[in-house]
Amino acid sequence: MKNLQQAQIGKHTIGAGYPAFLVFEAGPTHTGVESAKSLAKAAKDSGAHAVKFQMTNPYRLVADRRQMFDYKVLTDRASGAIEAVSEPLFDILKRRYLTHDQWAEVKSYCDEIDICMYATVGYLEDLNHLVDIGCQAIKISSSDVNHIPMLRAAAKTGLNVQIDTGNAKLGEVESAVDELVAHGCENIIIHHCPSGYPARLDGINLRILKTLQSMFPVPVAFSDHSPGWDMDIAAIALGASMIEKTITHDRTTRSAEHMFSLEPKDAMRFVTVMREIQQGLGSARRIFSQEEDAGRTRLRRSMHLRTNLPAGHIVRLSDIEFRRPGFGIPASDWDKVNGKKLRVALDEDHRLDWADFE
Repeated sequence: MKNLQQAQIGKHTIGAGYPAFLVFEAGPTHTGVESAKSLAKAAKDSGAHAVKFQMTNPYRLVADRRQMFDYKVLTDRASGAIEAVSEPLFDILKRRYLTHDQWAEVKSYCDEIDICMYATVGYLEDLNHLVDIGCQAIKISSSDVNHIPMLRAAAKTGLNVQIDTGNAKLGEVESAVDELVAHGCENIIIHHCPSGYPARLDGINLRILKTLQSMFPVPVAFSDHSPGWDMDIAAIALGASMIEKTITHDRTTRSAEHMFSLEPKDAMRFVTVMREIQQGLGSARRIFSQEEDAGRTRLRRSMHLRTNLPAGHIVRLSDIEFRRPGFGIPASDWDKVNGKKLRVALDEDHRLDWADFE
């Protein structure tokens, strides 16, 4: 497979050696056009690179409107108490449903405030609409990782294509990537997305990021369904090139995915922490700045004389005291000094210099 280690979303390059691309997911937490705009503004204010939504039509998607969906809600901030909730999937999706005209309005607003917007698509018409309104990326859910017509259509757009892996097997992900590449897509990102709302701690399996990195020559992202940002810190440390985190105005909202989302004030701190973590990880090479090099020399030792010594004296270890700072002959050069003859008489405490020897 061709090396596709870098992806491009608009002006942003994603991959090893580049800052982690930070995305706030507002798809499950908005409740209409104005709510979507408000969350996009919160994402922009936080310093994130992009805001993401979920473009789907529950009236077409859900055949059985009695199909139930289980999730948890936060009932008390102070104690962290949660409650298990079950409601029809259709009702959940209906709350976040927007028409194509409404999506165009949201995209126009995102352009106005200068934040990248893209979405997970549910139908080919949605995919085409994303292209029409100028989105620069498309995401395909893990439930559609085997949707061959969708993969082929996405590949042919020329946009960045992201694949979720939540409930997909590795073989299915491999087949999906092969399908994209075979149809001309060279701009791919694979997301590790643990299942659950929120994800179980023992089901997050962050080490699979390394597995995906070794299997696929594309940037690997982490879509986080856990509260806080501990897992995101670990994902950055494991080499994730993108982090996707859900954003909400109120974590206690009684709907799916709010409880593990970040509120705007925490979103700002999240972005700061992610950037500090990546900066702190630094380089795999040990490179010293001029200031660090000077400080290192001050802490090293030079050779000084323990006593007064006459000209012609043969220097031995018993004559030497190794003292800081290291601006004279360093301790590492002892073998070059051992046995050398002094050219002139020198006093106790003298810091040796190469000019002192014959």
